[in-house]
Formats: sequence, C-alpha cells, structure tokens
Amino acid sequence: MMDKYEVIIYWSEEDRAFIAEAPELPGCMAHGDAHKTALAHLKKAIDLWIKTAREFKDPIPKPRGHRLIFA
Repeated sequence: MMDKYEVIIYWSEEDRAFIAEAPELPGCMAHGDAHKTALAHLKKAIDLWIKTAREFKDPIPKPRGHRLIFA
C-alpha cells in the first residue's frame, strides 16, 4: 500500500536529517541520515498510520498516485 502514496523527501537543516513525508496521510513523516533511510522509516510509519486508522475506524485516504519527490 505504501508504494501508492506520494512521498516527499527533503533535507532539514534544523534537524540535520532527511525528512520523508506522506502528505496524503496527515502527520505521517519520518527521518534518516540518508534518502534511503528516511524512506525506509517512512514505509514503517505509513504501515503504522494505516493500521492505527483501521483500529480506530478512521477514514484512510485513497492514494492519488505514486510519486516520489526529492527536494
């Protein structure tokens, strides 16, 4: 399911890390010392976000399409 959501990865000077976000899933983000690490952590965060939404019967947004953006 994760591969269907848009992902944005960017460098945060404040955090001194790469930040990966899934903007279609509010608040779903992760970080890492490299693009690859941030993306791997985001995959886990997306799985947890969806699992939690299902548990609480919250709506899960439908993916708009697969896009990976590096900023």
